[in-house]
Amino acid sequence: MEEKMTPHEARAAELFLSGAVCAQAVFCAFCDLPGLDFETASRLSSSMGGGVGRLREVCGGVTGAFAVLGLVCGYDDPADKEGKSRHYADIRELARRFAERSRGGSIVCREILQNAGLSGEKGGEAEARTSEYYEKRPCPDLVYLAAEVLGEMLWEKGILK
Repeated sequence: MEEKMTPHEARAAELFLSGAVCAQAVFCAFCDLPGLDFETASRLSSSMGGGVGRLREVCGGVTGAFAVLGLVCGYDDPADKEGKSRHYADIRELARRFAERSRGGSIVCREILQNAGLSGEKGGEAEARTSEYYEKRPCPDLVYLAAEVLGEMLWEKGILK
């Protein structure tokens, strides 16, 4: 992880290292922006860890970032085609930036894990969070990366100062 982090990035790293799943770490680190309380944010993002319930699909850090982007920059009128297009373009841009800077150029949990020499197998019980766990997995760095990319985009939009 980088040495100089913004408060949101540092909070995401802290939350992940304290046991939050990847999605919770990113989503809860930014829950102040949409005005969500921590407990609600934690519950909303609890299903998205491990590539959504350990299905190893989209990285939970990225999913958490997508959810924050939706809450603070998304659209709420189903008929707002311009808003939908603008928001989807933002989502694709976040995914592009993350993939470009992640291991193996992917946003897919199983691919990222496999590129790191780990099993991308679906399901199973979550591993204990030991020092060995953190040493072998790319997840702490990816949580930071997701928070960093999200923070950059929110800064560019004038939401973060």
